Amino acid sequence: MALAELHGKAEQPEERLKRLAEAAVLVEKTGERRAAAEMHRLCGILLLSMNKHNAAEDSLNQALAVARQQNGKFWELRAATSLAQLWRDQGKQSGAHGLLAPIHDWFTEGFDTPDLRNAKIFRDELR
Repeated sequence: MALAELHGKAEQPEERLKRLAEAAVLVEKTGERRAAAEMHRLCGILLLSMNKHNAAEDSLNQALAVARQQNGKFWELRAATSLAQLWRDQGKQSGAHGLLAPIHDWFTEGFDTPDLRNAKIFRDELR
């Protein structure tokens, strides 16, 4: 996934998508699923940058589902924040807030981390 992020920073979305697909194959082959939610989230963000909104939403929903299945609250927060941003851009502000608020509110510590700070700012903007 590190290569996919580098290609993304170099503005090579097709190459980045290819690298994420390779990572998905490795996940299936090895059964190592710790980063699966983040892989789907990154794919969704990439697809958004390519104006493939339906596919992006599918990937972000998959990221959210995987994070929930794994009880990975941090990954769930990241996926929910990305999906909520997409929904906000689609005019679904209420749904975006309804998705993000309970996940953010679950946390009891770590509020100085970038992900929680950003999620709170975004959640407050959605009110």
